[in-house]
Amino acid sequence: MLLRIRSRDGLERIQVDGPHISISQLKTLIESQLQIPIQNQTLSADQNLLLAKTPVDLLRFTDMADPSTPLSALNLSHGSIIFLYYHGERTVRGGPAVSPAGSFGRKMTMDDLIAKQTRITRQESPHCDSVSFDRDSANAFQRYVNETLAFASKRGGFMYGTVTEEGGVEVDFIYEPPQQGMEDDLILSRDPEEEKLVDAIAAGLGRKRVGFIFTQTIMQDKKDYNFSNKEVLQAAELHAESGLKEWVTVVVKLEANEDGGADVHFEAFQMSDMCVKLFKEGWFVTEFGENDDPKLSKMKKDVVVGGKDVKEVDNDFFLVVVKIFDHQGPLSTTFPIENRNTHVTVRALKSHLDRTRSLPFVKRISDFHLLLFLAKSHGLGSDVPALAECVDSQTTVPEGYQLLIESMASAS
Repeated sequence: MLLRIRSRDGLERIQVDGPHISISQLKTLIESQLQIPIQNQTLSADQNLLLAKTPVDLLRFTDMADPSTPLSALNLSHGSIIFLYYHGERTVRGGPAVSPAGSFGRKMTMDDLIAKQTRITRQESPHCDSVSFDRDSANAFQRYVNETLAFASKRGGFMYGTVTEEGGVEVDFIYEPPQQGMEDDLILSRDPEEEKLVDAIAAGLGRKRVGFIFTQTIMQDKKDYNFSNKEVLQAAELHAESGLKEWVTVVVKLEANEDGGADVHFEAFQMSDMCVKLFKEGWFVTEFGENDDPKLSKMKKDVVVGGKDVKEVDNDFFLVVVKIFDHQGPLSTTFPIENRNTHVTVRALKSHLDRTRSLPFVKRISDFHLLLFLAKSHGLGSDVPALAECVDSQTTVPEGYQLLIESMASAS
């Protein structure tokens, strides 16, 4: 039988033979397992014991004062919590000496004790009021995973846009980094140099990175969760990296409809403040076993959920729902998208410019993916942010840039 012992040092566990043992035997076990001498121990089922400041205060706690009383008489069973006050110094096995501040321990309130625990509750409201997708960008992403990948492997991308004064996020384009998608895992092979170009173009367009979007496969749809444990970990990592309180994580999935077919669904969430905090502090177990339940995230230490100490947390506790809308943004999404199965060549640039010949030149290059292609070329790399500013303001592109881009296209 396991009992939980809470003292000023936190929550610890001891093994006992059963509820038939006496208080005296329990104190002996505490001495042997927790290294606290019997004469220094005061036990009680009353949590206020931990607030005692003087020896007189301790005399008020008499429920476990009789050494011959069996645990069963106190309704103590497997998993019960017993509060322990001790004076003096103890040495924790494998750790440093623990000594109190003052003769009778630290002065602690119940709030102090509660603060020592990590409690996980549902976060009711997101920091992001809503997320709105540019229709063309959202469609280009879902069409690729639906028609080309057939939702058989995962895909992800970084969302770029703006944050409104009201706290809403507007997504105007999606950058898809180098990656390897599998049935239940997504490995991002991030290229720092390419991401610098992406961020520079985004800044020229008056945009910034505002979230992450990923897909779930049709095999995942058979499992009962919103996010898997791997997805929670990846989403928490990217949210923590961003430093943006409005950061949004969006999942795209295929769901059966009433007609026997399937529809593509977008669902938006924020990772809770507690989730991001736990990730930053290294609480998450980052290795996954074959028998792990994907609906649960494993913790390295106990956390409190629903009044119980646990090391596995339902992933839904970490998710905060965000409303989704759509809009028609200022950019087009007709140029081939980077880092997909088909390599983008200069021929694609020529085809794009030929197809848009009737438009003003600034409109012809008002496509993030085209600007990224130009930035990665040798002729225009450092000048593309200036082009992006022309696109953002829809002003005339300097003739020299236009001639250079057209000459690149004609070289194909």
